[in-house]
Amino acid sequence: MIHLPCPGGNTSATDVAIRLHGNEAALTPMIAIPAAGHAPMYRVSPFVRRFAFALSGGAILATAWVNLSPGSYYDAMEYRLIDLAKPVWMAGDTMVISPMTVTSELLMAFFMFFVGKELWEALILQRGALSGRRALLPAGAVLGGSLGAIVVWLIHSAIFAAEEWVSWGAGWPLPIGSDIVLGYVVGRMVFGTGHPALHLLLLISIATNIIGILILGLAYPTAGLQWLWLLLPLVASVAVWRIYGQSPEAGETERDRRRGLVLWPYLVAGALSWAGIVAAGLPGALGLLPIIPAIPHADRAFGLFAEAEEYLHDPLNRLAHMLAKPMPVILFLFGLTRGGVDFAAIAPTTGTVLAAVWIGKPIGLFIGALATAHLFRLPMPAGIRIRDLLLVAAICGIGFTAPLLALDTALPGGAMTEAARLGFALSILAWPAAVVLSRLIPK
Repeated sequence: MIHLPCPGGNTSATDVAIRLHGNEAALTPMIAIPAAGHAPMYRVSPFVRRFAFALSGGAILATAWVNLSPGSYYDAMEYRLIDLAKPVWMAGDTMVISPMTVTSELLMAFFMFFVGKELWEALILQRGALSGRRALLPAGAVLGGSLGAIVVWLIHSAIFAAEEWVSWGAGWPLPIGSDIVLGYVVGRMVFGTGHPALHLLLLISIATNIIGILILGLAYPTAGLQWLWLLLPLVASVAVWRIYGQSPEAGETERDRRRGLVLWPYLVAGALSWAGIVAAGLPGALGLLPIIPAIPHADRAFGLFAEAEEYLHDPLNRLAHMLAKPMPVILFLFGLTRGGVDFAAIAPTTGTVLAAVWIGKPIGLFIGALATAHLFRLPMPAGIRIRDLLLVAAICGIGFTAPLLALDTALPGGAMTEAARLGFALSILAWPAAVVLSRLIPK
């Protein structure tokens, strides 16, 4: 047994014991009594902060470019590499392959897989943050935040809509998603490195991102939905699970056990799944999510993006390890291709965005969490107080990554789209607002 120090937050001492079984490593947490009344939390891997810096760097460069030379920026980002005519049994008439679509439809699928894996483990693993009744309060927060953002979007757009030719409430699912990596950096500043509220913040952010993109895809498909294509990710996932992904049975040979640890079947199933999602007319960023349940995973959860997961060698974690290094490049390219903000684009839609993410979502999230706790007689999660929940709600007012994935399909192009992009960029000002709020509210 090998002991590795893995200090978490306010715990007085934390160890991770690695028990080796053949060529596999399984981690078992060994946590001492936490200090100062806080629940223990495993340290979040530092790559999450690198993701935030990469995303911000790409967006800053894009914003400088689009304000200095908008023509050359859009020419570069929307440059048509390939135009492919689609057959009638696929959604859409033409597939335009450009730097923007490659990043949003293909590369961001790896990011969504990376964060979706964390949400799946939180749901199904022993000690998972969403296992059993633990899921109720975050689910109430997600539902309340989503409804609050949508209601305020609809009300504000009805009052201040300037374009008569735009349908009422256009783009209503856009404010649902909260930013994952930027939100984490803010949360780390507000709560500290080991506070359990960081896990709640990450859970809500990941869930709202996935739900928001899915609703956007269903409400604003690229060119009509071809539902039959969704059988492809279903069949690919079930097939790879049946052949490779099931837990080994007693009496199986070592060769049979090792067969489930190879990665190439899951890569093939992922490619088929992504192709089916795109052909159906849904956002390609969702294309790899269906195969996550089919991939063998660890026995226990160690927290979202836990540093301890670097020592796990199950196929799901190995795939995540492979993605961790190129992920900053992917997020930088996403910020570069989608994050260019025109400061002169301010319009009523900018106000609609900010009202939804700064007012509707935080209020709805806070009320949803408290109402769920009251309805199901739930205590607050260990180490989290009402003050912490309020700050989590405020930080979730940052909405940047998820809305930009579907901005062009959810809103008419041109001025309205750029006004919304400006609004989502300005939502990052919830960052200093949350820091100030944390100092004003007594601990």
